[in-house]
Amino acid sequence: MSMYDHFRKEERPFVDQVLEWKELVKGRFVHKLTDFLDPREQQIITTIIGQDQEVRFSFFGGTEETERKRAFLFPPFLEPTVLDYQLSAYKVHYPQKFIQLTHPDLLGAMMALGLKRDKFGDIYIQEEVIHIVIASEISSYVEANLQNVGRAQIRLEAISLEKLMTEKEEWFEKFITASSLRLDVILSEIYQLSRSKIVPLIEAKKVKVNWKIIEQPSFQVQTGDYLSVRGLGRSKLIDVLGKTKKDKWRIEIGLRK
Repeated sequence: MSMYDHFRKEERPFVDQVLEWKELVKGRFVHKLTDFLDPREQQIITTIIGQDQEVRFSFFGGTEETERKRAFLFPPFLEPTVLDYQLSAYKVHYPQKFIQLTHPDLLGAMMALGLKRDKFGDIYIQEEVIHIVIASEISSYVEANLQNVGRAQIRLEAISLEKLMTEKEEWFEKFITASSLRLDVILSEIYQLSRSKIVPLIEAKKVKVNWKIIEQPSFQVQTGDYLSVRGLGRSKLIDVLGKTKKDKWRIEIGLRK
């Protein structure tokens, strides 16, 4: 069985990248720090490198609960520290009495600076407090240029990683049955909506699988996939448990609280 058989076709470029990183560390005895990775990309690294004794890896994004993390690949004689992940954290000051900022507002403003999404970590918003994490190599540029979010003037205050707020994800599990593993069918069962209401959401680019927009209702989901629908929330396929007597798939899912 080929290494690629474990992954979807669209994931192959990233698989190739991880294989290159692995050979770099193994062949040259150097470390490799990646940009921020989503949980699916972290999962791919874990699968490819696994228990390889010549290459080790760890993930960190500011706190243990962060979703987006940088990976640090290193030879076994190294011991990584927090400084190796090169993270910078900020508190965002804004006129909260007059405006409310959202995650899309912050992300849109940062992306408008012309930087890759991969350079930004998690955005934390709790009540009126906002924290962001970015790659240290772009910190000077962001400090100098991120002065507005929408119509709101903002100010960034550098803070230590220890001061980052934590946001632990909580999930509750349930079981569903579905006639197929098509994306539209699964979402219909998870959110108890008709497929006629789900399909337009998919076609309007409001649905993501593993943090990537999917526009095909017939897309086949599988165990381990994270699903999100704008306005409805996030879910994940914990396990596909086989067929029922009525020839339907029995699936264990997690719904984010």
